[in-house]
Amino acid sequence: MRSPLRGWRVLGIVTAVLAALTGTTTTTAARATTGPPPAPHGPLDPAITAIMDKPAYAHAQWGLLETDPETGRVFHSMYPHQFFIPGSAEKLFSVSGAWDTLGGDHRFTTPVQALGTRRGSVLRGSLVLVAQGDLTMGGRTKPDGTVDFTTIDHTYANDIPGATLTPEDPLAGLDSLARQVRATGITEVNGDVVVDDRLFARPDLDPRPSPLIVNDNVIDLLTTPTSPGEPAELLWRPQVAPYRVTSTVRTVPAGGTTDIQVSASADGTRITLSGTVAAGSPPVLRISPVNDPSAFGRTALIEALARAGVRVTAAPTGPNPVSSLPPAPVGGQRVAAYVSPVYAEYAKLILKVSHNLGANLALCTMATATGSRDCEDGFPVLRSFLQRADVDPTQIQLADGRGGDPVDRATPVALHQILRHWLRTPEADRFRTALPILGVDGSLALSCTACPAKGKVFAKTGTVAGGDALNQRYGVGAQTLAGYLVARHGRLHTFFVGVNGASAANVDGLLEIGDDVNTIAALLQQQAAGHPHGGPHGGPRAS
Repeated sequence: MRSPLRGWRVLGIVTAVLAALTGTTTTTAARATTGPPPAPHGPLDPAITAIMDKPAYAHAQWGLLETDPETGRVFHSMYPHQFFIPGSAEKLFSVSGAWDTLGGDHRFTTPVQALGTRRGSVLRGSLVLVAQGDLTMGGRTKPDGTVDFTTIDHTYANDIPGATLTPEDPLAGLDSLARQVRATGITEVNGDVVVDDRLFARPDLDPRPSPLIVNDNVIDLLTTPTSPGEPAELLWRPQVAPYRVTSTVRTVPAGGTTDIQVSASADGTRITLSGTVAAGSPPVLRISPVNDPSAFGRTALIEALARAGVRVTAAPTGPNPVSSLPPAPVGGQRVAAYVSPVYAEYAKLILKVSHNLGANLALCTMATATGSRDCEDGFPVLRSFLQRADVDPTQIQLADGRGGDPVDRATPVALHQILRHWLRTPEADRFRTALPILGVDGSLALSCTACPAKGKVFAKTGTVAGGDALNQRYGVGAQTLAGYLVARHGRLHTFFVGVNGASAANVDGLLEIGDDVNTIAALLQQQAAGHPHGGPHGGPRAS
């Protein structure tokens, strides 16, 4: 069996999203090694018990916790203090820490400094872009200042079918800087352009954050079928030297196999697509990584300056000459600055689509707030925040910001505590609506689109899945969901529902596991709202 996930992947995109694109209580099936499950604090809908007793969960462990954070009442509880693999539900901690550190209204200002002397329209010296850890550099910013996203983000394009692009220009921020430079009267830079990327050292995380990020540090590769037997059409962005893309993908008759592979040279600058795409099928997106974001950004800025009417005498490609800079901070005259959307918009992007790069960047953001260049120093900041937020850090294990390390664990209680914390802050609604909303947007957009719980569950998803080569099956290390339910009279309950160690015989079974977790959340919401079994409209079902 060839797994479409190509080995283990830690994803935040719940498998119910994939389904649309490809076609607590005692339960005998979910027993812990520490003994039988504890009795629930309240009656659980039999439909939930039926889900947990499915054969897919014969060797799995379910966890469940639902509480009223105002009164402390516990409605349902299964192993609340037991560690679970959270997957991307772990992002609730890292994003919360960065949000608290910066403030929801924080904006990143990325300046361009002019070093040297100015004679008329000629700068004899260098332009220095001082990277500030801006996650998007304008590449997703809509006219109203919000950050755009799609249901399945382009950063997942090589792992999940159906990923799409936002329409914004990924080079928009650099183009803005270039136009500002030209507006100062500079038409020639007799010297160099440098990206000052000394804000932090790139950590050994996957994906690796960088002080300058353009288009999530990837090249987008969009293949559109043409007529059978003809070469497919290729669109790629952002087009920056010396990156070059070639494609041998051919169009096959409708109903044929779509299978597109991407390979790249060691430095990442020569990208090749091969394979087939079926006629009449939607465009297929793939991505290829940018290995050196600073060199890439330097070239992209030089090319943006040329478009704006500013000539640079230095060669546009090659290594980023950061070693030529004086000690930080860089002096000179500010000739441009790009100001980002507010951090709450970045947090929404990270949570809605489970943006892994942004979640890892959150650690670096917390570290740099203390003056450190070591992203590992973000963990003490996070721990301090958790303690102030009445979250027990001993009920959490973290080795990254995204929930992708084998060490990462969290108890249902810890997830409840971080969710409870936000309800006690002035930004409670802002945080809650930044989460995926069942049947509405983000990684829950395509689940439960017609059930009574639609729009009444706000929760972060988590998925750890991959191919079980030994048994020729699929293994699901984790499928989790943590967030808020709208209960009676508009009250909010915190909840966690998740399963570790499930198994599926095929793709349909894999998809059903994500659907099961979402269905349980929908059933919990209807029970909390006083409509057991879905009320007069029938039981909620993911669709």
